[in-house]
Amino acid sequence: MTNASLRVLFLAAEAEPFIKIGGLGDVAGSLPRALKQIAPMDEGGVDIRLAIPFHGAIQQKNFPTRSVATFSVPSTKGPVEAEVLAMQQAELPVYFISGPPIRPESPIYSTDAHADGYKFTFFSLASLEFLRRIDWIPHIVHANDWHTAPAVYALDLDRRQKGSFKHTATILGLHNLPYLGVGTEDALQLFGLPPALNSTLPEWARSLPLPLGLNSADRIVAVSPTYAKEILTPEFGSGLNDFLRTRAASISGILNGIDTETWNPEIDPSLPANYSLDNLTARDHNKTVLQKELSLTVDPRLPLFGMVSRMDNQKGVDLVPDAFRKIARRPWQAVILGTGDAAIEAAVRRLETEFPERVRAAIRFDAALSRRIFGGVDALLIPSRYEPCGLTQMIAMRYGCIPIARATGGLRDTIVDFKRPDRSTGFLFHKASAEAFARTLRRSINAYQNPEDWREIQKRGMSQDFSWEHSARQYKALYRALSRT
Repeated sequence: MTNASLRVLFLAAEAEPFIKIGGLGDVAGSLPRALKQIAPMDEGGVDIRLAIPFHGAIQQKNFPTRSVATFSVPSTKGPVEAEVLAMQQAELPVYFISGPPIRPESPIYSTDAHADGYKFTFFSLASLEFLRRIDWIPHIVHANDWHTAPAVYALDLDRRQKGSFKHTATILGLHNLPYLGVGTEDALQLFGLPPALNSTLPEWARSLPLPLGLNSADRIVAVSPTYAKEILTPEFGSGLNDFLRTRAASISGILNGIDTETWNPEIDPSLPANYSLDNLTARDHNKTVLQKELSLTVDPRLPLFGMVSRMDNQKGVDLVPDAFRKIARRPWQAVILGTGDAAIEAAVRRLETEFPERVRAAIRFDAALSRRIFGGVDALLIPSRYEPCGLTQMIAMRYGCIPIARATGGLRDTIVDFKRPDRSTGFLFHKASAEAFARTLRRSINAYQNPEDWREIQKRGMSQDFSWEHSARQYKALYRALSRT
C-alpha cells in the first residue's frame, strides 16, 4: 500500500483511563495514543481505534458517550443484541461494546470461566460485526491475550470464505501465555467457533481461545524480546512450546513502554519532594520522610529496600522472607506493599514480626504509598519467576530507584547488571531461589556502601528512555509490513 493512513482496530479487555486491572490496561491505554501522537511526524498516519467491553465499572464513571450502532450477534441459541457507544479520548476514537453477556454487575475478570468466555467471545465477535456495520474495514486487527483471541480466529475463518475481512491482517499481543482461556470452550461453540481440528495445535488446545488465536494470527507479538524466546521453551511455554516453535518465524517481541507524563518524579504530587536527574539530591528527603512514616530508623547509611507487587508465586514474593533471613547480619530496611495469596501475605507479616525494627508489611492496595516507595526507597525488589515485560522496573528506574530482579522476560531486557559497572542500571540474579536472591541483595548492599557508584547507577537508570514512542514506531513498522502482504 501507499503511505495513506493505516486503519487499525485495537481490541483489549481493559484500558486506562476507563478501566485498569493489570499491565494490559496500561498498554491498551497508552499504545494507541502513542501511535496517534507519532503519526503527524511521519508520512502516513495511523487511524487507530480502540474497542473494549462496556464493563459496569466503566458505565458508573459516566463518560460522555453516544450510541452509534445496534445489531445482533448470531449464536446457536439465537441472536444476541449488541450496542456500541463511542467517544473521543485525546483524539483517539474509543468504542464500548455492550450487550447482555457484559453484565453491569460482573467484575472485569471473574472466577466463572464460562461467564467470562461468554462475555469476551461476544465482545470479540460484536467488535468485528460492528466494523461491517459502519463499513470501516481495517488493514490490521490487533487483539490481546485470550479475551480477544476469538476475534483473530473468527476473522481468519472469514478470510477463508473471502468475506469482509479478506484483506485484513491480524496481530495477537501476548502479555501472559499461561492464561489460555481454559473453561471457555462452550462459549466458543455457542457463538459458532468450531475447534481447530486440522491444526498443529495439541489436541487439548484446539478449543481454547488463546491457542486458537495463536494458530490463526498473522503475527504474534510478545511484550518483550526475551519473552518471545522464553515461550518456545518447556519452562515458559505452558504446554504450547512445541507448537509455538512451528510458528517461530511469525513471533517477535516488542517492549512495552510507560506513560512518562504519569510517571514523572519532577511533578508527581504524591512525593514529599520532587526531583530530577539534575537535582537528585532532593530525592534523599523522600527517603527520610518514608522512614519516619513507616516508623523505621532514620539513617541514610541503611539501604532501604522496597517491593510493590501482587503477592503470588509468579512475582516471586514467596522468596523474599527467606532471602532476608539469609542476610540478617547485614544492614538493611524493607517495606513490602501488596495483596494477594493469603499464605504469602501471612509469610510477609511473619517477616515483619521477626524483624520489627527493619521490616514493614503493608498488606493493602495503596497507590499513593506505592509512588512514595518508588520515590523514596533505594532499591526495588522484583524476584519474578516469569515476567513477560514488567513495568515496575521501568517506573523504578525513572524514579531513581534501582531494580533488583530476576533475569527473565522484560526484566532481562531492560536492566543491565552491576557486573558491568560502567553500564549498570540494576542487579540481576538467574535462579528462582532464596539463595540466589540473597546473594544479589548482598551485592547491592556492598555497592550501596559506595555512594558515588550508587548515584551513577541511579543516573543511568533515570537516563533510560522507556517512553511509548520507540515501541509505537516498532508497531507502526510492523503494521505497515503486514498491510503490504
